[in-house]
Parts: sequence; structure tokens; C-alpha cells
Amino acid sequence: MPKTADKYFHTDPWKVVEKGYDPSHGRVAESVFALANEHMGVRGSFDEGGTVDSLPGCYINGLWEWDGQINSFYKGEIKRTHFMASAVNWISTALRLDGETLDLAVSRFEDFTRTLDMSKGTLTRKFIWRTRSGKALKLSFLRFLDMEEETRAYQQIRLTPLNFDGVLELESGLDFDVLHEIKKRRCWNELRFEHRANGAAIFGETKESKHTVFAGFRLDLPAETAPLRREKFVGLSAVLNLKQGQTACVRKTAVILPGSWEEGQDELDRLFIPGAETLFDKAAASNKRYWRKRWETADILIEGDEENQQGIRFCVFQLMQTFRGGKAGRNIGAKGLTGEEYHGLAFWDTEVCCLPFYLFSEPAAARKLLEFRQTTLPQAKRRAQDLGCEGACYPVCTINGEEAGFLWQYSMLQPQPTTSVAYGLYHYALVTGDTDYLYEEGAGMLAEIARYLAARAGKSQRTGKYGFYGVMGPDEFHLMVDNNCYTNYMGCRTLLVAADTVENMPAPKAAAEEEISLWREIAENMFIPKEGEVYEQHDGFFYLPHTDIGKIPIEQFPLYHHWSYDRLFRTDMIKQADVLMIMFLYNGSFTMEEKRANYDYYEPRTIHESSLSPAIHSILAAELGRLEEAQKFFAFATRIDLDDYNRNTREGLHLTAAAAAWLNIVYGFAGLRSDTPELGLSPILPPEWRRLSFRLYIRNSLLHIDITPSETALRVERGGAVTLKVYGKDCTVGAGEVKINTAGRC
Repeated sequence: MPKTADKYFHTDPWKVVEKGYDPSHGRVAESVFALANEHMGVRGSFDEGGTVDSLPGCYINGLWEWDGQINSFYKGEIKRTHFMASAVNWISTALRLDGETLDLAVSRFEDFTRTLDMSKGTLTRKFIWRTRSGKALKLSFLRFLDMEEETRAYQQIRLTPLNFDGVLELESGLDFDVLHEIKKRRCWNELRFEHRANGAAIFGETKESKHTVFAGFRLDLPAETAPLRREKFVGLSAVLNLKQGQTACVRKTAVILPGSWEEGQDELDRLFIPGAETLFDKAAASNKRYWRKRWETADILIEGDEENQQGIRFCVFQLMQTFRGGKAGRNIGAKGLTGEEYHGLAFWDTEVCCLPFYLFSEPAAARKLLEFRQTTLPQAKRRAQDLGCEGACYPVCTINGEEAGFLWQYSMLQPQPTTSVAYGLYHYALVTGDTDYLYEEGAGMLAEIARYLAARAGKSQRTGKYGFYGVMGPDEFHLMVDNNCYTNYMGCRTLLVAADTVENMPAPKAAAEEEISLWREIAENMFIPKEGEVYEQHDGFFYLPHTDIGKIPIEQFPLYHHWSYDRLFRTDMIKQADVLMIMFLYNGSFTMEEKRANYDYYEPRTIHESSLSPAIHSILAAELGRLEEAQKFFAFATRIDLDDYNRNTREGLHLTAAAAAWLNIVYGFAGLRSDTPELGLSPILPPEWRRLSFRLYIRNSLLHIDITPSETALRVERGGAVTLKVYGKDCTVGAGEVKINTAGRC
């Protein structure tokens, strides 16, 4: 794997710290310092903006805008796509001192630090501004998003003059005149605005999709304010009289919510009731309690590896702030709420990579994640019809349930989003035991998925075997192939899961007996390409020319930006885990010999252009006892954004890669297996790790797992006893600690 780390941030177990400002890392830092609370997100861009190279972005989960019409020529190609629109910039600030406007691209400053505190969910920035007139002003910025009152956001600016008494001009506002950089569009029309004493509000509407958003704020500061107004912007201005050595504090409390002007006014009114000036402190204390409680059950402790301790906490933090099941209809975009790349769309890896984190840390949120697919079933059924099939075909990428993939080779050739939804339903029921949801809601979805797969599959006229033709598997470097192993295998297992679920559900059934028989016939006669112990990725893969991926210069990554599109498809180089992915998802269905043979064959051919791939390889390497390789891939997985391995963190964080890093810990080094009714653990620690400790929810019980090189200690902290296999042997764990000797294994 020729990719290397770009070390920039300082290592700390609970913080991400930037010391000194390097403009070449500006956008990377903006992504890393992004905050979210599921409802909305904000990149870590400077409050004061300026002329620095920056991608400012404030986003609302589920808010989308239509893109332009697409010139489609063939049936099945989509005619219009959609994307996550940049929303109102609520941190908009301007500071002027002696006629000089603060702009870190041109202003003189020193002692710059920026800190993301993951234990509290806060972002702080501190530096000393030295003006051309010789004045020194110490500035401290703080922001956070309310985890309980999700429509609220908070900003604080503390100003301490070090060598002067003087006047500072401040402007603070709400700005809908924001540019979506990728689309090169300004997406908002202004509908109305108002000023009130120490506050203001503005109401915007997206130009095409007609989504409305209300934004309002209250400003608390030691000065009188005056109304400030320009097109699509509303705010307040003030003049602060600063005294040397004394700190002045400016606090802004904003509310941002989709809906009507009247609904927004009601929320804004709550910021101005008697005693509301204490809202900032109450929210800060509430957030601190929220994060302490969440970390109590979701934290992963690593002793003996400071960098990966920071890395895995960063990944878990991003997952917890991006999605928590607060409201139906939300999903996890590939970049979460941290950037414009991938247009805010959710992809197929939500169910296979993100869902397990919530299954074992917040099961109610896992169900909410699946409910997104439930509520968008009508769109999936229409999509299947567009493709000339029955049943339901879930989109490759989406925000609103409609297919948003404008490239036909992705939107028409990838059945894996659909099989991933089915796997998510099966996995949810298996881990949680929530068969009521499976039979009442999931069975109907599974039946529609099975109908689509039965229509999409074909029978070879030479072999009589079924397969999927003209597809693209997880490895997107090979398109329009026949019998992709992942696709055929997942299709087979999905048809069987659907048949079993429908047969076992109470009447009325979601499908007729004839349909169920057809599903079983296709599954039992599915062609799975294989030679010896090695599964062939697709028909003809073994005959492709070979590329030595170790000889590709680091400067050519990401390859999509440096290689012509067709060049990617002409060799046996693989973008990401494909065959190895099914050996992770259905681990118990493959022998160790098969896992070893396929890992040895495919690992040297995989370039890991997808951020999900390293973790899957690390998990299998750990199972095979190859700890050095497992550690190498794990470092890539857990620090892919902190160390900018793919040189694209500037575009936004890899949220599903963060989930894969969690998988890497729990399924890799702890050896969790959850693809069969009997959960299993087989810990194997890297040599320098002194301890690995975390908690899992299993059937409403909270299991604490504490692994050292000599023993694994298990204890139920909440709920009833848990039965699982440890190193293949049955083990029942209750409130009393159970210890298993792991000497010689770790």
C-alpha cells in the first residue's frame, strides 16, 4: 500500500489540536474540525471568513436541492439528480480595529491554536491579532451545537486587549448568500426578514426544491446594537469599548430549522424569554453531560498506542455527532455534514459498515437508520420499474430516496445497495432479537427486494446456473462484468433470507408460495465463480493483465484525478475489497483456508482507493494472525482523515470509513463475529497494546469487554446474562466478571 500519512495535527487522547496555521492544510483542518448534531453541521471554517482558501459550509440533514436536467438517452437513466444544499451561514462575523478588518490571509497574528475537544463537542480557536497600528488583541472563539435542543447553535468570542484601550467594530449575522462550490450555484431565495432588540431572523427558500429554512439569533454583548442588512443577509452591528487587560465577551445563540416562518418565530421567541441570557451556559453544561454519558458506553480505550487511541475516538465522535436516530427520514451521507463532495448523498455502505456501530452502541438509532429505507420503499419500487424489473431497487446514492447517481454505470449496474438493505435488516434482527420489526416492516421490504433480484438475475443458456449479468460490484474499477462474485453471493443469501423471513412471519404473508419457491430455486442454483480455494471476482478476472500497484507514485493519488477513466478498467487492480467483503459480512460461511487463499490473492491487487477497504483487510489479516499487516491497515483506517492518507480530506470526512475503523477494532482485534445467531469473540491484540476495552449492547444488555495480552475479562454492566462463544467455546456472562486466559493468543 503506497499511500503515506501526512502528519499535521498533534496527538492527544481526547483532542485534535492544530498549533500554528498552515494555509496549505486549511481545508483539511476545516473538515477535521467540523461539528454536527445530526440535525445540522458546520465546517471548521473561520468565523470571520476573509480571503483564506476556505470551503465554508453549514448543512441541514435531509435538506436537498434539485440539480439541472440530465440529457438521458436510454431507459433507466435518471433525468434529474439532487444534492445537499449549503444552508445559512450562522457564524458570519466581521471584526474591525483601527480600520483594519481581521483576515488571517493578510492580518498579522501569532500563538494560533485550534482545538476540537471530543469529550465536550466543542471547537475553540485562539490567537493574538497584531494590527498595523501596533495594537495586540487576544481572541478566543468557541462554538458548539446543542445535542438536546438540536435546532440551536452557539458561538462565543472573547476579546482581550493586551496593550491598548480602544474601540472595536463587530458585525454578526445570518447569511443565505452562500455559494455551493461544486455546483457553482447560490441555491437560496430570501422570503422575509426581521430585526428585534439584540436579535434578527431571516427566512429562505431553495430555488428549485422549494425547501424553506428559518434562521434567527440572539446576541449578548456589552454594547448597544444596530440593525445590519444586505441582500440575503440580516444581522447586527455594535461598537465595543475595550479596556486593556479586561476581557469582553460576545455570545450568539442561533436557531436553524426547516419549516415555516411561524414555527421559526416560536423557536426564536424562546431565546428571548426572561432569563434566556443563561441559555448559553445551560447548553454548554447540558452538552458536557450528554457527551459524558455517550462516551460512557461508546468509548474505546487503547493503552499503548497514542495515535490510534486518538484516531478511533475521532472516528467514534464523528459517528455519534452525525447520526443518533433523533428523527425519522435521516441518513448518513458519505461525507456526513462536513463537506460538499459526494453531494451529501448516502451510499450502499450505510447498512454494511455504519449500521453495526449503532447496533452495538445505540440499537434504537440502528432501527431509525433502517426506517429511512422503509419510508423510501415507494421510490425504490419506482426505480425497479425504471430498470424494467419488479420489486424494489434501492438507489446507489440518495438523500430523498430517489436515485441521484447521474453516471449510468453506477446507478444501473450496482445491485449491492439493495442487497445491503436486506443484509441490514437481517443483521439487525439477528443482533437485537427484534423480530417484531422484521416481520411487521422488514418482511415486506425483503419481499420486494427478492422480487427485484429474481427479475434482475438470469439463467445461463450453457450451464443452467443463475447469475447477475452486466453488473458492477464493490470494486468500481471493473464495470459491466458478468457473475461478480460479491453480487451473486449476496443475491443468493438475500433470496434465502427473504424466503425464510416470509415463510416464518405470521399471516398474512408478504409473498405467495410460488414466489418463495422461485427465490429458493434461483438461490440454490446461483453460480459462484471459484477455482480451487480462490473465488474469482467476476468472469474472466483471472485473465486480466497485472498491475504492480506498489510502483504507482504517491503523486498520482487519488487515481480518479490522474488516470483516464478507461485506464482504471484494463488491469487486475482493484479499487476496494470485493470478494474479501463477503468474507467479512458472512465470515462464518467460509473456511480459514478460503480466507487465507483469497486474502493472499486479492490483497496485493487492491489499491484502497475506497476508504472502506483498509479496515476490511485489517479485520481479515487479524483473523489470519498477520498482526503486522493488520496494524498497518488499521492505522490507515482509523487516521485516514487525521493524516489525510487519500489526500482528499479537504473535501470532507469519510464517515463510512470512520464506521469501518470501529469495525476494525471490534471485529478485527476483538474478533467479534455477528453473522450467525451465536455471537463470538476471539481477541488478538497487537504486540505493543497493553489493553483494549469497550462496551457492546447485546439484546438489551451492556457487556463490558476488557482485553489484555494475558486475559480477556467480560462483565454485564446492565441487563441480563449474555451467552456467546469465546475462542469457539460457549461462555455465559452475568454481573460477575468472567476471565478467559488468552496467553499465547495475543
